[in-house]
Amino acid sequence: MDAREVEKCIDDFGTDIYRFCLKLCMDKEDAEDLYQQTFLKALETEWTLDWKKNPKALFFSLTHNIWKSDKRKQARRNMIAPCSNLDDEMKTVLHSEENIEESYFQKELVAEVRQIIQTLPEKFQVPLILFYLSDCSIEQIAAIIKNRLVL
Repeated sequence: MDAREVEKCIDDFGTDIYRFCLKLCMDKEDAEDLYQQTFLKALETEWTLDWKKNPKALFFSLTHNIWKSDKRKQARRNMIAPCSNLDDEMKTVLHSEENIEESYFQKELVAEVRQIIQTLPEKFQVPLILFYLSDCSIEQIAAIIKNRLVL
């Protein structure tokens, strides 16, 4: 698809695609990124638009597929290494009445467990690290290992 066709699509139904992006993402910045990705992908493809066959639906479909792909990618990343906001964690640490001695012993225990786990073969290390040090459930560990073996 050439730049003139993409520009005509943006003029004709760009606002509808943008509204759709907003509904999918529920966030303005993410919606803008999705909107740009949609038209960039259209520009990169070698489609020939047939204006009699509702090209607007093609763009809605393209937008939805890109959004779905990004959601899957984010889910895979979160399953491997969950993200959290450090500011929220710092607030809970600063305002908690945690016993310093208990915290120290907990850190020592974690260091000792890590040292013991490192002596084991790798096929035993991964599940133990995920279970004891990352607090993953057995189901999550099974899914992670299954995905790792497939790759």
